Amino acid sequence: MFMHVEKAKYLKDYKVLISFNDGTCGEIDLINELDGKIYEPLNDISFFKNFSIEGHTLTWKNGADFAPEFLREKISNKK
Repeated sequence: MFMHVEKAKYLKDYKVLISFNDGTCGEIDLINELDGKIYEPLNDISFFKNFSIEGHTLTWKNGADFAPEFLREKISNKK
């Protein structure tokens, strides 16, 4: 199955509630994933909050994104 994000809602801080096409839904905290040049702008919370879903995953206007499989795994690891 090709994994993709169906819905995403900003919660608070660097936390996002995400629903996937396999029925999985959960909260992800991305605070520890914002290293590297492409992710630096996401450390500004007002920039972080302005994501969209494109290419089946979360994306930001500067081109930053995370693979949907990575996001799905972040939910799995919390259980």
